[in-house]
Amino acid sequence: MGDQNAGSDEGLVLRRQLAKHLPPQKPPVFLSCFQGLLMLSLLVFVAFLAFSDTTLSWPETFSLQKQYQRFFNQSRPLHPSAYLIHPKHKAFLNKMKEKTIPNPEGLRYHEAYPHNYRFVMENAEVCEVNSPFLVLMVPVAPKDVLARDAIRATWGKDRVVQGETVLTLFVLGLDKSHDVEKLQQENQEHDDLIQSNFLDTYHNLTIKTMVIMDWLATRCPGAAYAMKVDSDMFLNVDNLVIMLKKPGIPHNNYLTGMLMWNRPVVRSKNSKWYVPEDLYPEPRYPTYTLGMGYVFSNDLPAKLVEVSKFIKPFNIEDAYIGMCIKILGLSPTSPPDPSQFKAYNSKYDRCEFSKVITYILGSSEQLIHYWTDYKKPGPHC
Repeated sequence: MGDQNAGSDEGLVLRRQLAKHLPPQKPPVFLSCFQGLLMLSLLVFVAFLAFSDTTLSWPETFSLQKQYQRFFNQSRPLHPSAYLIHPKHKAFLNKMKEKTIPNPEGLRYHEAYPHNYRFVMENAEVCEVNSPFLVLMVPVAPKDVLARDAIRATWGKDRVVQGETVLTLFVLGLDKSHDVEKLQQENQEHDDLIQSNFLDTYHNLTIKTMVIMDWLATRCPGAAYAMKVDSDMFLNVDNLVIMLKKPGIPHNNYLTGMLMWNRPVVRSKNSKWYVPEDLYPEPRYPTYTLGMGYVFSNDLPAKLVEVSKFIKPFNIEDAYIGMCIKILGLSPTSPPDPSQFKAYNSKYDRCEFSKVITYILGSSEQLIHYWTDYKKPGPHC
């Protein structure tokens, strides 16, 4: 995939913003020599990783590659930009499904810049055909068919909401345990799967999020708004579209959801959200929107992809987006009614669920149960 908007006004603004946060450039001759040495060191280092990485054994890796190669040959032709890989990754991208860099504390982080990866399934035509007002992008593991089917039967079912076209798409990485042909059949039936060639793991959520941004920027630039929403959510799409159509809601540089202010970085190694100092040295995160579900104007994805080249990735995806937004010189916006973006609920209440936009649920079965009751005829309150 190639860089976009080179030489544009937005690119100029971005470079000026980055100049405030990045060190001064070295003289060209020195920089060329340094880059040559860095490239040589990188190739040696990657060769070492290719033979020592324990994420997949070589027999497993070969099997996975062989399976996906067969799938690639059967799939629709990919968008041309899907094959434009960043030059420093061409030497080893065919040997590794992800790039991992071990740090002294044993945790591994991953290159989040999405042009390091390519799409296996992309379904770019769904936006060309539908011209959506809103695109709901749901990160989900390949094996979570029940979660996808539950969403397809509930809040992801309707294509027209409040008079506006809404698309619901599922974003996946690679999973050595899932049947590739079943995924292909599922996509042929629903035309709603997007898959990229990174390993689908919890610590790779930052990669998955940036792949979402890349798809929106390159395959669906005509959409007005998008939302990254987790698969365990109750989403009231009607209330979301009503919110986005309110007078005064920005069409550009807009990011909203449940805002997290002044949140401390978790340094406990026993925590699910542990981030070591070498990945993120500051004690607190910039303001960000909680990853359960955040909404943004669709001009932002291209800007986030571009700035991600310069920001060291860490494994808290929503805070990483917050850092990208900060470097761009922007900030998240509080929604018109912050009470509509809620995390957990203690119990189901039909009236309450008619007023919110988000709630985190416990299971796909719970989503279907709540939705069935919510959609019954009669007043909600």
